[in-house]
This record gives sequence, C-alpha cells and structure tokens, in this order.
Amino acid sequence: MSSGPDVLVYADTIRSPELRHEIPIAIGDPFLYGERNGTRHVLISAMEQARMRHLSELTLHAPEDYGVDELIREGKLKRDEITKELLLRACRTWEIRSAVVPPSFPVDVADHLRANGIEVTPDRELFRVRRRAKSEHELAGIRRAQKAADAGMAAARELLRATKAKSGRALLDGEPLTSERLKRAIEDAFAAHDCTGEEFIVSHGAQAAIGHHMGAGEIEPGEPIVIDIWPKDRQSGCYADMTRTFVVGEPAEELREWHRLCVQALETVTAQIAPGVRTSTLDALACDLFEQHGHPTQRTKEDGKPLEDGYYHSLGHGVGLEVHEAPSMTARVDEDELVPRDVVTVEPGLYRQGWGGCRVEDLILVTENGAETLTDFPYDLHA
Repeated sequence: MSSGPDVLVYADTIRSPELRHEIPIAIGDPFLYGERNGTRHVLISAMEQARMRHLSELTLHAPEDYGVDELIREGKLKRDEITKELLLRACRTWEIRSAVVPPSFPVDVADHLRANGIEVTPDRELFRVRRRAKSEHELAGIRRAQKAADAGMAAARELLRATKAKSGRALLDGEPLTSERLKRAIEDAFAAHDCTGEEFIVSHGAQAAIGHHMGAGEIEPGEPIVIDIWPKDRQSGCYADMTRTFVVGEPAEELREWHRLCVQALETVTAQIAPGVRTSTLDALACDLFEQHGHPTQRTKEDGKPLEDGYYHSLGHGVGLEVHEAPSMTARVDEDELVPRDVVTVEPGLYRQGWGGCRVEDLILVTENGAETLTDFPYDLHA
C-alpha cells in the first residue's frame, strides 16, 4: 500500500462504495476500517470475522479486544454510546490521531472522535481517486453485470421482434405492448445471471425526452423506445450500464437521422479512449458532431437557461460500485484524465420535448494502451 494519510471508514459494505472497495464482501452492519502506516485494521464482530480471513493484509480486531464486555457489565452507557467508545479505543490503539474519512462518515461518530482528540476530515476527492482503477474482483463483477445487461436487452429485443404494428397499435400476442411487459422480461434475464435491477428505463414516445423517466404504459408504433439498464452483480456489488433505442414499425426520418448521429458519435469517441485522454476532449467530439448538424449542446446553450432539447446531457460517467461515479465525462465541469482500469460509459443522445429521444450507450474499460468495449450488442434501430 502506498503511503498517504491515515484513513477511517465506519459503514457497512452494502451502502458504502468506499468500504466495499476495500472489503469486497457484502456485510450489512457497520464496522470500522482504518489504515495506519500501511497496516489495514478492521474492528468487527467475531461473527463476521470468519468471512474476512481469506482477505489479505487485514488485521482483524473484535469488540472484546477493546473492553465491550466490561462496558456492558458496567451498564453506564447506552448501546450507541458503547459503540462510539469502542471506535475511540480502537483508533487510539491503532495510533490514529488524524484521519481522512469519506463524506458519508457519520456525524455523531465524527463528533465523538473529535471531542476526544482525534481529528477527522472529509476528503471526497481522495476516495474518488482511490476507486477509479478497478480491482480484479470489481472488473470481474462488472463483466458479469454487463453480460446480464446484454441478456436483458436481448430479452427485450425478442419481444419487440414479435410485436406487430396493427391498426395504429403495437400488439404482442394480441395484447398491447407495454413498458411494464418489457421490464418483466429484462428483470427475468437479470435474475438468470445472478444480477438485480430494481429500477431501469423503458421509456417511449415523449417520455424518452424526459431525462431519467422510467417509462410506463402502452407503446405505439413508430415512436422511439429508449431502454437504459444498469444491472448490479450480486457477488461484487458492481454495476454495468447500457442503452439502446428501438422502434416497432417504421421510424420517422428524424429518428433515423438522430440514431445515425448518436451511433457515429459513440464510435468516434470510443476510438479515442485511452489513458491520459481528457474527458473534456471526448465530450467535445460528440458536441462537434451534433453542432455540425444543427443540434444544440451544453456547449452552445444560453447562459442561465436549462437546455431541454438536442444533446442536453454529458457524454457519460464512470461505473463500478456505483452506477454513476468518477470520472465525469463532460466538457463543462470536473474535468478528468482517463487512467487504466477506469470503466466509463459513452452515451450520446438527442431529444425533443413532447416528441421523444434517442440514446445509445456502451460500457468501456480503459486499458493500458487503449480501450475495450465491454458491451456486446448491436445498435440496430429495428429490433
């Protein structure tokens, strides 16, 4: 482990990506993780320690090591007070006097440590950077999640292929096709790959122009269907993310052109992804293409007014233990340089409020010399 400031995290690994990155197993109750001079400490109950012994370079401590039995026997402190006292004793034993913590570090714990001479300082950027380069365990989980995403999209495509446009309606087995029916098929595919996906997008028509509208109701022939899915791998807690746009029946010429431009933008950007490339440079490539064809972008919008049509969002984002994490793929704020083992999305889109939208999205792994596309699914507008 490289040298750096002392570190403390008090959380569970289900809700804390910072802790799951360090302890790659699912533990639902909060525990203390600390780093001091290259030693990685964990204070956790004996019940959970057996699950951690296979992890390398961890020094495990139980509450009994810091007098929990005595504190309970004395009966002077409530349960939460006992927990905070144990955390304080552990920090003192580990010789941690000043540490950086993630922004989610509990305020009451921070107050207790500070009141007893231990300085804790939130450092969002440090934890953001620590998680950029994915571990082998995380990469394996992301790959599994992406296979589930590919399977989910394929399940939706099969239903769309079987749907017929008749008398102004999109009918599947004689019944109107709905977002809900497509979602059930996608969820079944996720489950078959040991992944979950409680919320994702199957929007259509005007819904598809409204950011993260999850989609609902009956689908009509000719309207855009935007399917944006981000399954989570159960074993690793890591996500994938992908989007495709489909249509039942004949698409409008405008939608054909939007789809062509979105695919071109995605392919143009992906070809330039490599370590050291600035995310602003990549976003600018998409903006260049869309602006050349008369579409507004975040780069050309009027100051002080939100952009609702055209290319109104950023190029993409990092993916890992969160579906939206660093780096930010934008030309406007939080500019980053790509590093090996970054996993990012490229998701250009075009939209018109009241009518619909089009978006395509792939998941990309930054390698030592370039990039690997993890998504394995065609871009066809017709299912």
